[in-house]
Amino acid sequence: MNNTGPVLASERISSLDIVRGFALLGILLMNIVGFGLFHAYDNPTNSGGATGLNLWVWIVMHVLAEGKMRCLFSMVFGASIVLLTSRAERKNGPGSSADVYYRRNLWLLLFGLLHAYLLWQGEILYPYALCALALYPFRNMVPKHLLGIGAAMMVVMMAMVAYQGHETSQTIEKGKAAVAAAAGGAKLTDEQMEAKERWEGLRKRAKPTAAEVEKANRRWRGSLWEVLKIRAEDVYQWHALPYFHYMNLDLFSMMFVGMALFKLGVFSGERPFRFYALMSGIGYAVGLSLNTYTAYVRVSNNFDLVVSAYSGITYDLGRLSIALAHVGVLIMLYQAGWMKWMLNSLAAIGQMALSNYLMQSVICSTIFCGYGFAMYGRLERHQLYYIVAGIWAVQMIVSPIWLRHFQFGPAEWVWRSLTYWKKQPMRKAVEAPMGVAEAAY
Repeated sequence: MNNTGPVLASERISSLDIVRGFALLGILLMNIVGFGLFHAYDNPTNSGGATGLNLWVWIVMHVLAEGKMRCLFSMVFGASIVLLTSRAERKNGPGSSADVYYRRNLWLLLFGLLHAYLLWQGEILYPYALCALALYPFRNMVPKHLLGIGAAMMVVMMAMVAYQGHETSQTIEKGKAAVAAAAGGAKLTDEQMEAKERWEGLRKRAKPTAAEVEKANRRWRGSLWEVLKIRAEDVYQWHALPYFHYMNLDLFSMMFVGMALFKLGVFSGERPFRFYALMSGIGYAVGLSLNTYTAYVRVSNNFDLVVSAYSGITYDLGRLSIALAHVGVLIMLYQAGWMKWMLNSLAAIGQMALSNYLMQSVICSTIFCGYGFAMYGRLERHQLYYIVAGIWAVQMIVSPIWLRHFQFGPAEWVWRSLTYWKKQPMRKAVEAPMGVAEAAY
């Protein structure tokens, strides 16, 4: 008989909940740009303002948050794989976790599809679930091998970014030459036509004109059908990527690292205080240096496409360093018993992270899309963060209150009931199964 079920309250790992909650709040720092502005995530000159306070906001986010929170999510997801499978197999024997593991992630995949097409085109649940389908065989691998795979993937991504920089340079050079030839009245060859089309596609994606930005703004502020249509266009581009595209390696690499770090006791707070102090010190020293330099290079070159592409070579090292430094600070606070009110709120947010993640999407899509308040493209970059602060305040207040009365967040309740093919108890009465500390977001 398989006795696998959701974890009890006494079995939760508070430090992991805290890191997950921190990542959940932090991811909104970057997602809010996608919710409210057109193609401004990497290039603030496209929309939302790129001078003064708006530029400084981009710089700070580039250095401390962009990619770092996704990195944390991916590492926590990797930790969740080890936590879920090891716990199930301790109770029921080797291999007994497969049924629950795959059912859990197939449901997550479905949730991700619905979330992507209905609420948020930049959502992460679907690609996480896809990655999870390949990770189960690695659950028992020793940490050094997991770290080796993660590091190897990072090297591959660095090489692919360098290649992409070269391709971007060639696309621009050949494309501009073809445009100039056409302007001069020359009949373009098939090769020149292809170069022209590639350049125009790249330019439209990376550097849209003011008219193209305004057209997109109007579409996002349009009817429900118009919003669903433009969102589907965006989602399809991401979902059509090959399974082992380097965008998925972004997730895979950090999941392997997270699996290793969990096995090494880093996320569970088992290492000494000085270990986390050293991890934070080194992480910030490396990450702040790299990310400040890449921000300087991009800004000083007015976000030139080729310069921006090549500056991404150090991206993974920079984001991992800062992410680990953030983890170190959080666990030092946890071990020292400092700022308990904040950590308790973060732990509650992390415990019901799926519900909070979906709540962010519901709130933001309602604020920015045409079926709500139609604020898309109407705010400057720095003004978006007033909304972020408001959402943070709500989630930090509501999450602990909710968990005083209920075992799960509402989305967690649905997910776990489907995963275990059994309706889970919702209200708190006595010690009862609670949300698994291996949430996948």
